[in-house]
Order: sequence, then C-alpha cells, then structure tokens
Amino acid sequence: MRVSRLALTDFRSYEELLVEFPMGTVTLLGRNGAGKTNIIEAVRYLSALSSHRVAGDAALIRAGAKAAVVRATVEKAKRSLGLEVTIAPGKGSSARLNSSVVKSREILGILRTVVFSPEDLDLVKGDPSGRRRFLDEVGVTMMPKLAGDLSDYDRVVRQRATLLKTMRGRKGDHPTLEIWDDKLAALGARIMRARLDVTAALGPYVATEYEEVTGGYGPCELRYVTTDEAAEGFIDWSEGEIEAWLLRQIDRQRTREIDRGVCLVGPHRDDLEITVGALPARGYASHGESWSTALALRLGTYSLLTSEGGPDSDDDGEPVLLLDDVFAELDSGRRAALAARVGQAHQVIVTAAVDEDVPGSLGGTVLMVEAGKVTERGD
Repeated sequence: MRVSRLALTDFRSYEELLVEFPMGTVTLLGRNGAGKTNIIEAVRYLSALSSHRVAGDAALIRAGAKAAVVRATVEKAKRSLGLEVTIAPGKGSSARLNSSVVKSREILGILRTVVFSPEDLDLVKGDPSGRRRFLDEVGVTMMPKLAGDLSDYDRVVRQRATLLKTMRGRKGDHPTLEIWDDKLAALGARIMRARLDVTAALGPYVATEYEEVTGGYGPCELRYVTTDEAAEGFIDWSEGEIEAWLLRQIDRQRTREIDRGVCLVGPHRDDLEITVGALPARGYASHGESWSTALALRLGTYSLLTSEGGPDSDDDGEPVLLLDDVFAELDSGRRAALAARVGQAHQVIVTAAVDEDVPGSLGGTVLMVEAGKVTERGD
C-alpha cells in the first residue's frame, strides 16, 4: 500500500498543492513552519478522518476559506484508488471514492497509516484519554464500523449526562434514564469488546517490538482495565455478558451519577495499562524507557496491521508509515533501531528540519518544502 499522489486545496497553509510520492522512503525536508507536518496530517486525515494534532476540523481549513479538500491516489492490492474528502465544519464532511459520492465513513480502512510523532510520549506518560483514543484508532482501522459505534456512544454519554443533571433531588422511578442506560450499555459493550480484541491482538507485537527497540529488555505488556474491575475472566466475556455487567454497574452507581450529574460507568472511563518489567510504565518508566514503549506501540500497530494482509491476500494490510519529526527526539540508539525497522516498509514518509535528523541508512528521495511548494532536491 502506498500514496502515489496527494492534492490539497485550502488545507492548513496550502491554497493549492500537488505532491507526487515516489516508491520507498520519502523525506520532506524544510525549516520549522514550512508546512511539512501539514502534508503528513492530510495523508493521515484520509486514513482516519481525523487529525493527529488537533481534536476538531476547523483548524484544518486555510484562513479565509470555507472548506478544505484532500485528494489522494492510493495504490493498494494491485489497484489504483482515488480518495477525496471535503472538510466543512458545521456542514459535515463529504467524500468520494473513485469519483463516486460516498458517506465519509465508507472510505475508512481503505488507506491505512501509522503516525509517529513527538506527542507519542503522551501515550505512556499522559492521561488515559490518549490511550483510549489509541486503542480506538487501531480498532477503527481494523473494524471501520466501530467508528459509528464510537460516534453514537459519545452522543449517548452527552445526552445521558444532561438528563442526569436535571434529576438531582428527584425521587422515584426514572424510565427515561433507563432508556439511555440500555443504549449506553449496548454501545459500550461493543466498544469494550472491540478494545479487548485489539489489546489481545496487539499485545504480542508490542512485546516483540519493545525487545527489538531496547535490545532485549522487557517484558512490555498491555492490559485493558475498567474503572470498576470486572470479575476474573472479563477479557473472555461475550458482548452480551459485558452489556449485562455494564447494566449492573449502572444500577449500582445510580445515586452517585444523579448526585454528580455525570456518567460514571462505561468505556469512556477505561484505560490501557502498559507495564515494563513488573511496573506500570506511567509514573515509573524513565524517559528512555517511555520512548521505547511509545515506539513499540506504534511499531506493534504496524506489524499487526501488516499481518492482516500478505502476498496471498486480496487485501494489502501494510500501512503507510508517517514519521513526523520523530527522529530529532530520539537518542542515537533508538534512532538507529527505528530506522532499521521502518526501512523495511513499502512506504515511509518522514519530516525533518535538517538532514542530520534523518539516519542516512533510510535513503530514499528528499523533497524540499519551502514557500508553499514541494520540489525534489536538485530540481
């Protein structure tokens, strides 16, 4: 899988831009603020319908414009596919697949990407929200229908919380609230089952990649945890068993939820526990160990997605690797380990401010990014 062409209209700093990506590794080289990351972000958006930098879409539109358009040609499983998304906050995004109008979610999973960025350190050191988002991103890539469940679940949590705030001090039965309870439990169970499956599938790959990055240290392990620890064997529960358990937890927390006006039960409160050795990575891992863990999470994701495809498969699961100024953050050992690992990928797009930030072993093509233009070095 690779992106052979990218065209932008009113996206971030670009009024118009056309980039042709050759095979193999491509380095986007330019000073800070030149627009390198904007290109990475556009490729990522076609993959996930979201940015790896900002939560909302408004910031993606060039100042003064009403909408942004991102187009790409994707070479996948011996086919050439045209993807296009129009980003218009307040009006909803629209999409095209090979010139045919489709729902935006229908293009999810066609282009797969894995993004490495300096913010990846927050996956280890940051709040649970970042790790939940990480699991959901991997889940949507593997199971695009999960995107609908996540969107619906967010809406249910917001509306249910609004209802809870109006019920403080009220006694008696709560039939309307029970309707929202059922919706939260049903959607929550699907999301939790998907996250459990992702965690189980991803864990062995992350463990292997951590050993590779660190030269044999470890182990690095993943475990999905809930705010109210479930019974032993929770990871093997069916979707129906999780739904029933969520309803019991909701009933148990009813008074507290009404008093506080918030939803205290559900996957929006869960976490991905990462341990290195016998200790949680968050709070105990050194800076170097944290970077090794973050790299292992991303490389493990790449390995997992790649394993779904293969030479005998009708699909091409190997994602495009997007390395956004990450080499500048690493010491020489981790830089070399990452370069050796990603150098095996079909397509790697790297951003860097100076040549020295990119290991020479990567090779490939260098594209200069300057003054809103992208040119091959030497042109």
